[in-house]
Amino acid sequence: MILPLSMMMFSGRPQKSLQSLTNKMKEYCMAVKPISIREMEKQSDDIFETVVVMSKRARQINQNRFMEQAIKDAEEFELGVLDEIPAEPKENYEEETKSVTQAMEEFLDGDLKWQTVPEEEI
Repeated sequence: MILPLSMMMFSGRPQKSLQSLTNKMKEYCMAVKPISIREMEKQSDDIFETVVVMSKRARQINQNRFMEQAIKDAEEFELGVLDEIPAEPKENYEEETKSVTQAMEEFLDGDLKWQTVPEEEI
């Protein structure tokens, strides 16, 4: 049986209208903030260079986080060769800023410094 959209269930409760369903979905979706291309051009004239700088910084942030977590885990316990790795409880999960978002904020704030290497030196 196909229910009309006005009778669809969301979180176990019937929704009265499409508008209320839309409002509920907005609550569960993460906020997306648009970024002006003009703000990026203030830091660099080349948009492709901008994307490369931010992506390399995001990768660097991810690598640093991975290494910090690996060091923290190694300090907590020593495992034998055949020991199983215990699962991380969900209660210990820490929400961090996404690396791409952090890299973009650093770039737009002017905190990132970079230089281009001439092709002859590569």
